[in-house]
Amino acid sequence: MKTRYLPLLCALTVLCGAAFAQSAAPAEQPAGTVKSVRGDVQLLGSGGVARPATPGDALSPIDRVVTGPDSAASVVLRDGTTMVLGPSSRLDVKEFHFDATTHDGGLLVSLLRGSMRMITGLIGKAHPDAIRIETQTATIGIRGTDFIVQADPQP
Repeated sequence: MKTRYLPLLCALTVLCGAAFAQSAAPAEQPAGTVKSVRGDVQLLGSGGVARPATPGDALSPIDRVVTGPDSAASVVLRDGTTMVLGPSSRLDVKEFHFDATTHDGGLLVSLLRGSMRMITGLIGKAHPDAIRIETQTATIGIRGTDFIVQADPQP
């Protein structure tokens, strides 16, 4: 008699597991990916641990990208925004959110030193005022689609 209920119990276990997996909170989507790396490029996560950047690495919405001397990196965000960092640069991605259906979103990055070229993606086309760049001396609201920012280190 007990073996008759075993298949039913197994089926209920599988169904409950599938329902739990669907109700679990989705993992945080990456802000983008590292497209290319030349030289010494590091990604610094929220935990403060640096790791060497390689093409294809995910970039979280709060990562720091650091390039060494004679190094460069390019990052492509989920909305199509491209950021190219020059040598001896330090860039903090402070905020990134994007809804692929409505093209709503926002981007806030802080260029602490070095140089960056940015080509805005869908956020910049749909909501140009939602993209902001901070440097040590100014915050820039971007309304163009392709620009370069240079931030000299403090003396």
